[in-house]
Amino acid sequence: MAGRQSSPRRSAEHAWFITGPLAILAVIWSTALGILDVAPEAESRVVGPVAYWLIAFVLTVAMVVTEGSMFHFVIRRQAFGVTITEIPLVLVMYFLHPLTVVLVFTLASVITQVRRKFGTAKAYFNVAKTAAATSLAGLVLHALPEMDGVGPRTWGILAAGVSTITLVTLAAVIGVITLMQGSQAGWEVARTAAPNLLVAMANVALGLIVLIALVTTWWSLLLLAVLAGGLALLGRSYAHFFRQHRTLADIYDLTRAMTRSGQDGTLADVMLGRVRALMQAEYATLWLPAQGRHPEVLLTARIDDPGLLDFDRTPPVVRERAQQEKQTIAVGKRLEDDEKMRPALRAAGVKDVIVAPLRSGQAVIGTLEVVNRLGDTTHFVPGDVPIFETIAAHAAVALENSRLVDRLRHDAYHDGLVNLPNRRRMTEAMEEAVRVRAPGEVVAMLLFDVDGLRQVNETLGHGAGDKVLTEVASRLRSSAPAAALVGRVGGDEFLVMLRVENAEAATELAAELREQIQDQMVFGTLVLDVDTAVGVVVHPDHGNDPETLLRRVDLAATAAKSTPGSIQLFNPALESRSMHRLGLAGDLRRALDNNELEVYFQPKVTLDDRRLVGVECLARWEHPAHGPVSPEDFVAVAEHTGQLERLTEAVLREGLRRSRDWTAGGGALAVSVNLSARTLIDQHFPDRVQELLTEYGVAPELLTFEIKEAGVLDGTNRPMPTLRRLREVGVRLSVDDFGTGYSSLSYLRRLPVDEVKVDRSFVQGMATDPVDLAIVNAVVTLSQQFGLSVVAEGVESELTLELLQDIGCQIGQGFLFSRPLPYERLEAWFGAQAEPETSSSHDVRRLRAVP
Repeated sequence: MAGRQSSPRRSAEHAWFITGPLAILAVIWSTALGILDVAPEAESRVVGPVAYWLIAFVLTVAMVVTEGSMFHFVIRRQAFGVTITEIPLVLVMYFLHPLTVVLVFTLASVITQVRRKFGTAKAYFNVAKTAAATSLAGLVLHALPEMDGVGPRTWGILAAGVSTITLVTLAAVIGVITLMQGSQAGWEVARTAAPNLLVAMANVALGLIVLIALVTTWWSLLLLAVLAGGLALLGRSYAHFFRQHRTLADIYDLTRAMTRSGQDGTLADVMLGRVRALMQAEYATLWLPAQGRHPEVLLTARIDDPGLLDFDRTPPVVRERAQQEKQTIAVGKRLEDDEKMRPALRAAGVKDVIVAPLRSGQAVIGTLEVVNRLGDTTHFVPGDVPIFETIAAHAAVALENSRLVDRLRHDAYHDGLVNLPNRRRMTEAMEEAVRVRAPGEVVAMLLFDVDGLRQVNETLGHGAGDKVLTEVASRLRSSAPAAALVGRVGGDEFLVMLRVENAEAATELAAELREQIQDQMVFGTLVLDVDTAVGVVVHPDHGNDPETLLRRVDLAATAAKSTPGSIQLFNPALESRSMHRLGLAGDLRRALDNNELEVYFQPKVTLDDRRLVGVECLARWEHPAHGPVSPEDFVAVAEHTGQLERLTEAVLREGLRRSRDWTAGGGALAVSVNLSARTLIDQHFPDRVQELLTEYGVAPELLTFEIKEAGVLDGTNRPMPTLRRLREVGVRLSVDDFGTGYSSLSYLRRLPVDEVKVDRSFVQGMATDPVDLAIVNAVVTLSQQFGLSVVAEGVESELTLELLQDIGCQIGQGFLFSRPLPYERLEAWFGAQAEPETSSSHDVRRLRAVP
């Protein structure tokens, strides 16, 4: 059983501990009434004997009718049930002797219990309660002065008698509920009794008005009859409207609750309890067969049980029929059902049942069931079936959405090929492991880089490469300790994370796992020997945050590729790259003096027809001793040595010169130049740009400055003056690598930018990660709504290109079209890739599809 355990409930037989004393008191008080009224006149104070007993009969009927009627009202969104038994009670007390009042009220209660077919214990309790209350009220009336007329004194006497009955009834109900369900339930009844007491006093007032009318003239019966008939019709219409309104409100609340709970895994708990209450059923059951990685679900909500049970009361034949026929099956006394199903209900001890299939398209994914309408004499009726079908339809949608969310959440944190946690999930796990590390242990990260995967892909195809990755994942999962977390964090990289005693133990485990992976892999007739390079880091020795640990384990794995044994524990020497940067400072100055830096150009093309619309200018440096120097390295050196302005101007001059001299396209070439965040706080930079545009004769709109997201949205207003001045000059501004920071498009709308470049990490992950696809889709859609153009970086496959076209992205750049090229090779590339297209005015050269 799921959920909390229900509080113990006593059997209905325990009600006799309240019923017995009430019955004894009723006998005693009625005997006392008989003694006090030893010579009762067989007439009332206003009518003769015959009329007296006729009035007694009529008022008995009135008591039976009012006890069986309930009027519902909604006040401030809270529903109240109201009876009007106090109105005839006022008349009974006025026209009849106290002992006769006891007789009339008790007889009316007996008739009501028989009509409703209550259980024995409940029926006896209600009759004893009624007899005791009315007999005590009779004694109260005897103790008070005799009623004379229908003036205020009579009002007070009648109000005292009715109040006695009301209070005794309330005390008896509180007592029996406390006995049966506990003191908390009894206190809840007492706490909510105030509205009922107010209604009782209002009914007394109405009864007095009716009494005054009758005493004044019996002809008022005609008017009262017309008024009662009209109110009865109005009450019936309102009751029907109230039931419809309450049902719609309950369905709405249920739907909203299911929508909210579908995100956090509490859908069944929220849904079943509400469905049971809405349908006024004893049981509500949800059954879902096993599907994929989801196991079979069988949960039941039962009245007075706060948790969910793992059994059901539905006869299996009814559920099977609903599943086979894909339609609702309702079986019960007042339902139009198949008589063949009745024996199954009797065998299961079930009064009635409704089973509705949960549909997803044409398929049935489960059933929703309610069993036994509450009440000994009430049953499910045909009108309940469409209501339950509506509930089932909403429940099916909520369940499908819940499973979709679960699937998306799983896909967002797992690799689609090998079904292992991905980088995002591993990063979160690393954060948690670092936070809760116990003293005396270390958290180890082992990065396995599969060697030769590229050769497998190129020689045997990507299908063979996928098989290799799947096999590596399987071996790591089966060989790693049970406490380890294994994930895929890159194309050919697997990360194993676990707690060990020290770095030496982590290195030993890495060697053992590497030997398992080194075993031959057989794919049909093909046998492959696949090796791995392993990098090892441990927390806290090598870092205190996931970013640092991942960077350093990647450095260790890279170093392991050239180290004998192919296992490398991280050491600070691997980060000597920063020292290498310092040594480049003087060489960079000389390279700028001698114009040794080159500018490469990477094309930007329209995605629908692959037209060249511009190029991005990228600095390249071939060091005479160290060979090619990473732009990341020499840009960082330029920033820290004050040479950034010279580097930016060198790239900008080359870009503007080539833009002016461009002839292959039949016109000037639009160019993009990257700006550092430091350049944005240079107040003189916009004036220098204006001078260079004039010097080379290039229109400002052909020049775009690309600023990284962190530079343009740094949380301050320092870049704003430079951005506004550049905008006044007429150049275009672009936010580069968008999505890697914490900014939002709504903030970009207030900035003077024209373009957003989606970071390559999201673009390259679109085809495999639904979260990345959703991010790119959102950036493209919202940017276009704000009037910004969008450029997708890192377009490297036809599938990515098709996805970008589907979501409406217009411009892209990446290896699918071209790598960065020197200017001469750019013209050659354009000539090789373009073909003439005749238009009405001149020839336009369109890029051919890149194979």
